[in-house]
Amino acid sequence: MSCDSVSIHTATAVDEYLASLPAQKREAVEAVRAVVLKNLPAGYVETMNWGMISYEIPLSAYPNTYNKQPLMFAALAGQKNYCTLHLMCAGAPAVAKELAEEFAKAGKKLDMGKACIHFKKAEDLALEAIGRIIARVTPAKFIAVYEASRQQKT
Repeated sequence: MSCDSVSIHTATAVDEYLASLPAQKREAVEAVRAVVLKNLPAGYVETMNWGMISYEIPLSAYPNTYNKQPLMFAALAGQKNYCTLHLMCAGAPAVAKELAEEFAKAGKKLDMGKACIHFKKAEDLALEAIGRIIARVTPAKFIAVYEASRQQKT
């Protein structure tokens, strides 16, 4: 499944975005949001960006991005047919493998694109594994991976 079908919302605040979602999607997104916030290392901020709830390194902390936008680490969105957790570090083969193994151990089906995990209910996810992955990727580690990827492109 492609991650290209992001539905853009016009909400400018997280509470406004959540209120705009249908009840079932709001419940799912709020449950996953709680896991993200509980495990999010210091240095990331929660904001609205790209039409989603975004967890990013603000430009004031790291302005050297190719597109002059904050460096997004994760995002949550309620889309037409499902919800999505964009977890940028999940694009790394080792993390994708870990997620697949953890979902299998939990008896859950992983529906993942390159770095986006689709779900209908929070119970569809291996939330403990997602929390552990989020907790270990500090902004410094994420910036290092980002910078290494940019060097490969030049």
